[in-house]
Amino acid sequence: MNDNDRWIVSFYRNSEISGAQFFSRLARVLPAGPIQFDLTKHFADESQHAWYWTKALGDMNLDPIKMTFAYQDHYLEAAGMPTNIMEILALTMVFERRVISQYARHSRVRDIHPAVQHALNTIMEDEKWHIQWVGDALKQMEEKFGAERVKNTCERFRKADEEVYGRMIAEHGERIGHILDKQNYAF
Repeated sequence: MNDNDRWIVSFYRNSEISGAQFFSRLARVLPAGPIQFDLTKHFADESQHAWYWTKALGDMNLDPIKMTFAYQDHYLEAAGMPTNIMEILALTMVFERRVISQYARHSRVRDIHPAVQHALNTIMEDEKWHIQWVGDALKQMEEKFGAERVKNTCERFRKADEEVYGRMIAEHGERIGHILDKQNYAF
């Protein structure tokens, strides 16, 4: 385990904490109903994911690195502030797809520490459900907002995600290069 591995696990941990905090605030203000119900489970999962990363670091005898930013922090600059629950869920869908893609890529790295592999595998199962419930909620919102508007909103956030991810790679590529390097995958 090197310092870059410690950094990326700390980065994941911080991102999960940030997601849990955001969704917990949102769940408090949403009216009771299916979205609030699922969102409450979602933020509980995000909190648990932060714990899995904290535990993985502990299992490797490492402390988390204090992070001053989370991946999500860059979305507002790239896509603007979501203005309603549909936009929040569209952004969530795009983000959750990025997360599962990143975690799946990381899980294929050769010589991955067993604690990291365990956390990735466990978290990816929850991420599948996150994508499912958010997708179902967005489908139901097509009635209110229109299918084209929902689709366009998801596309707007997908483009913003590409921009944010590209900047993250440019800024932190030396930290996560071993995850991006296809030669390093165990297939």
